[in-house]
Amino acid sequence: MQHVEAARLFGVVRQTVDKWVAQWRAGGCKALRARRRGRPRGRRLTSQQGRQIFKLVIGHYPEQLRLPCCLWTRAAVGELIQRRCGLELSVWTVGRYLAEWGVTPQKPKRRAYEQNPEAVWRWLAIEYPAIHREAKRAGAEIHWLDQMGLRSDHQAGRSYGLRGVTPVIPGTGKRFRCNVMSAITNRGVLRFMIYQQSFTGPLLIDFLKRLTKDVARPVYVIADRHPVHKQDAIKQWLKGKERRIRFFLLPAYSPELNPDEMLNNDVKSNALGRRRPRDLHEMVRDTRSYLHSRQRRPGVVKRYFDEKSVRYAAALDIYFVPLLVSRRLSSISCTSDMTR
Repeated sequence: MQHVEAARLFGVVRQTVDKWVAQWRAGGCKALRARRRGRPRGRRLTSQQGRQIFKLVIGHYPEQLRLPCCLWTRAAVGELIQRRCGLELSVWTVGRYLAEWGVTPQKPKRRAYEQNPEAVWRWLAIEYPAIHREAKRAGAEIHWLDQMGLRSDHQAGRSYGLRGVTPVIPGTGKRFRCNVMSAITNRGVLRFMIYQQSFTGPLLIDFLKRLTKDVARPVYVIADRHPVHKQDAIKQWLKGKERRIRFFLLPAYSPELNPDEMLNNDVKSNALGRRRPRDLHEMVRDTRSYLHSRQRRPGVVKRYFDEKSVRYAAALDIYFVPLLVSRRLSSISCTSDMTR
């Protein structure tokens, strides 16, 4: 019987009959025996193996485990399972395991290699609580200070469009920028300065002078380790003013510890990223207007301190800080406008 006739008799395509004949020639009648369908048995992770893989994924970076990637993807987890357990699983099976473990795909935060975890621990557990206690005794306000640059070509957010057709948003081809220096408190107070020149020591001193003039109480300023913040000119200006103003520096390469970074993200995303300024004047005007609106809404400024990495700075009572520190440490381990 020809293969075409056999295919018509059994109700299959001719290629299936060809496959049967090839299997019979290679292995005889045993090769034609029916096999069990579905997921193969014995190809699943045991409970112990699942716990091991979960701990490795949660507590390590792929590079630390000598995997050729920097992000945890289903393929990367599958390769880890193959190396550790000797099982070759599909990306869909790996995805089901990750869902069972409560592991979801997320946009990762950036953290510098140069960051010193011990310095971060010392800041959270020792240095900041001491600053908080001292400020409380002196009746001082703690201000978190930072600077940011705004560019005309910055873009944030998404726009709806036809599938496969990228939306086009008109905007100027000119490039211009301005800078913002701001300081916020966990009681919702925001002060800022918009400037166009480079950030220098005299500019910081001018901002601090306005800050102390505007605040009746002593001022404790906390900022990052920008080179300008560490200049000798700043230290000389601060001498003899300890009762009026104190200046403290965060650990190096730790911007996530500064609540003012939340304001920077807010301004870049909403005041600039979703608008298209035509010139520098319009950019400055929109930025100033947006910051003024934030000043009139202290509740919004307070919510900047709800971010997990800066929640330690929201504690109005120092006795709440250790609990926040312990949670933070667990995550580490595995214009010329000055208005009130």
